[in-house]
Amino acid sequence: MRGMGPPAIGPASCACRPDPARTNMRLPLVTKAAMGRAWINVMRAGPASMPAARPRRPRPGVRATWACATPGAIRGGAMKGTRDSSMTSSAEIKASGFRMETYRARPAAPRKVGHIGFVLLAAALALPGCDTVNRAVSSVVGSGPPVGAPGNVRGFLGGVATEDPAAALAARNVLSAGGTAVDAAVAAGFTLAVTLPSKVGLGGGGACLVFDQAKGATEAVLFLPGTRTATPAGADRPAAVPLLARGLFGLHTRNPGRPFEELIAPAEQLARFGTEVSRGFAGDLAAVSGPLFADPAARALFARADGSPKHAGDPLLQPELAGTLGQLRLAGVGDMHQGTLAKRLEESARSIGGGLTAEELRAGLPNLVPPFELPSRNGDRIAFLPPPADGGLAAAAAFTALQSGATLEEASRRGLAAVAAWRQQGGDPKAVVAATNLPAATPGPVGASAGLVVFDRIGNAVTCAFTMNNLFGTGRITPGLGFLLAPAANIGQVRAPLLSAAIAYNPNIRGFRLGVAASGQDQAPIGVAGPAAFQLYRSLAPVSAVETGAIGTARTQLGACANYLPGYPDRCAIVSDPRGGGVALGAIDQ
Repeated sequence: MRGMGPPAIGPASCACRPDPARTNMRLPLVTKAAMGRAWINVMRAGPASMPAARPRRPRPGVRATWACATPGAIRGGAMKGTRDSSMTSSAEIKASGFRMETYRARPAAPRKVGHIGFVLLAAALALPGCDTVNRAVSSVVGSGPPVGAPGNVRGFLGGVATEDPAAALAARNVLSAGGTAVDAAVAAGFTLAVTLPSKVGLGGGGACLVFDQAKGATEAVLFLPGTRTATPAGADRPAAVPLLARGLFGLHTRNPGRPFEELIAPAEQLARFGTEVSRGFAGDLAAVSGPLFADPAARALFARADGSPKHAGDPLLQPELAGTLGQLRLAGVGDMHQGTLAKRLEESARSIGGGLTAEELRAGLPNLVPPFELPSRNGDRIAFLPPPADGGLAAAAAFTALQSGATLEEASRRGLAAVAAWRQQGGDPKAVVAATNLPAATPGPVGASAGLVVFDRIGNAVTCAFTMNNLFGTGRITPGLGFLLAPAANIGQVRAPLLSAAIAYNPNIRGFRLGVAASGQDQAPIGVAGPAAFQLYRSLAPVSAVETGAIGTARTQLGACANYLPGYPDRCAIVSDPRGGGVALGAIDQ
């Protein structure tokens, strides 16, 4: 490259010009892994980080300088590295367009680097132009955790609140790794199936609302445990068709950012290597340990050596469940409905009185439907879960009553009356929600559920309610598969739970305003309506809205952004009901 003088090197710039004769030069076919290994070898022989041209520092140790120049300029001495008078050269690395000198204080012996490593690194760096060099180095070394690894996202992450700490952490890690709110909700859902199997499991289901910020719209994904029309022959505890796995897969299709199998892995690891019993799960165990431990498999999983239920902090290992999750990760969720896993599930369910058939498993599918929406102030809309997740109707009726000045107790009764009327007569959901003259009624004892709220850094949001239709489902572990089955609703004394969740958003500015989900049997609807109304209309702080708006057994998860998201992350908050065993995580990652 004749006629090209030594380039000027500033402290924050690299001012090389490309040689036209070398512009079309192509990088040799070397793998990124090999380039990475070469760089590691170089760094072992020299500095611990990639230095730019730096001011001289009077300190011992390792020094290095970048020199963007031609090979001839380097060989001719036009570019010189800096040298401490107290140091002795132990290695000098020269490559086309790159010069790096390392110095070690005696008596340390120099560490040699193989010639192949130099060749690979030189191949990556022998490119026209410093910008290309910088891109090559960044591709090999990187500046932080890669996409898909926790820590990839810096600053505002979003937030997650749910009823189990491990599930909240799994979702937060996904947000920190660059995943969307949908990704985080999927990871949390599978993790809850491991850490809170009393209310969430592969044998159950749920319902979710998804706000897509790019579209400025909300939709509902329904995957309630499949209903049965009659009790199968020989089934003393008829099971619902499991839909959690297919439902979470359907949820993932709405706004994916990370591969689906990657989102199953955290739950699989917790099941295989163990986790600690949470405070919430320990409370559920204590409540039903008597009848639950009649099943030997359940007793083996959830009891201490002395036969008493495990306490908070005790280890919980579920190797069979880990195997099932691994099969779902490798073969896909369809395997549970029409593959080898489906055959095993059919046989396993029959052995414990569940009576599932291959045809029922194959036919079980989630549904994507519009939510039930009500207008709110400032052009906002609030979306509730639609039927058949009719807890959303109860929450909408209670929310409407609160807007009219009703007390929390009055609003709760109105919501329960609305859902009772809907279950008895059906009709137009809007008319049922707006009715003010419904007779007082309740839907009767309903099953337990668990809530989840997630929003990401750009304003996508998901709220979910999961269920096993009963605490610990049928109370029997599927042999060889490691999970409980949900009992079929509307057979015997089993009633469908009141799954309750909502999202407030503004379609005009495509902004997320609030997400809320609640559990607590027949108090779940007011657990959604009360905090939502108090936050939106009384401007209460999110934690105050949860503590005062959720009454009785309701336990609420809430995320709110007072000035909408995206745009004002500093006005966002995430809250898990302090009366429950859940955790809220997120906000800022430094």
